[in-house]
Amino acid sequence: MAAGKKTRVEKAPAGALSPPGYRAVPIQFSPERTASHYLYLKEHRVREGTGSAWPPGRTLFVLNVPPYCPEERLAQLFSDCCGPVQSVKLHPKPDLSQRPGEPSTAAASELFRPKPVPGFQVAYLVFRKRASVQKAVALQGPLIVSTESCPVKTGIEKWIADYAASLGDPEALRVEVDKFMEEYDKKVAQEDARAEAEEGVPDEEGWVKVTRKGRRPGLPRSEAASLRVLEKEKRKKARKELLNFYAWQHRETKMEHLAQLRKKFEEDKQRIALMRAQRKFRPY
Repeated sequence: MAAGKKTRVEKAPAGALSPPGYRAVPIQFSPERTASHYLYLKEHRVREGTGSAWPPGRTLFVLNVPPYCPEERLAQLFSDCCGPVQSVKLHPKPDLSQRPGEPSTAAASELFRPKPVPGFQVAYLVFRKRASVQKAVALQGPLIVSTESCPVKTGIEKWIADYAASLGDPEALRVEVDKFMEEYDKKVAQEDARAEAEEGVPDEEGWVKVTRKGRRPGLPRSEAASLRVLEKEKRKKARKELLNFYAWQHRETKMEHLAQLRKKFEEDKQRIALMRAQRKFRPY
């Protein structure tokens, strides 16, 4: 019987198993710690004909990045032993949705940053030179995250630093919001101008595009306008309801009408009795 095909499993220098195609590199939090995690490295490649925003030949894909290793420290670790790093991006899982030309490494806002993802992550390291990727996949390790020259804050010190970093400058926030609103207003003005220019102009097939700038503009988006629309819908629905359509509806309507008549008759009797009792002039 023919033997089954065996999967090739690489071994790290310390004896740790690594997935096929990856290089296992140990990483420690500090020189005093004996426990270590393993980073799994390989050159980032995509299938032929598939686009990617990460530059080919200069991108290193890293698995199992521990939460105590931020992007800045990860970039410094690899730049010290492999070469200058252009950018580092952490993701909760492999980024498979990128398309060519997407600004994946564009500078994000410093004031509106997304909430950090807890736990282990994956990283994309972009080097300035192609030779740095080959040096990275040949690393032996271990990599030390926190050293005397570059300490990494943990515990309450890290919480205090994160809280202080979350408090942005009000003036910088105002400037960024004003800039965003200016760009938004400019975009809206361009869309309105384009819609106004296309209004009433037939295309190649003779069709006329109907825009929201027509004879009947949309309702204002206010609470009062929404309440008026809801009241109008309720009245329309009440007019469409079928009253006394079934026999049991006829019976219930008659019974309710009789009950109301009896109630009104008793109230009238009590009112007449009260009026007679309060009458002061008695001729007899």
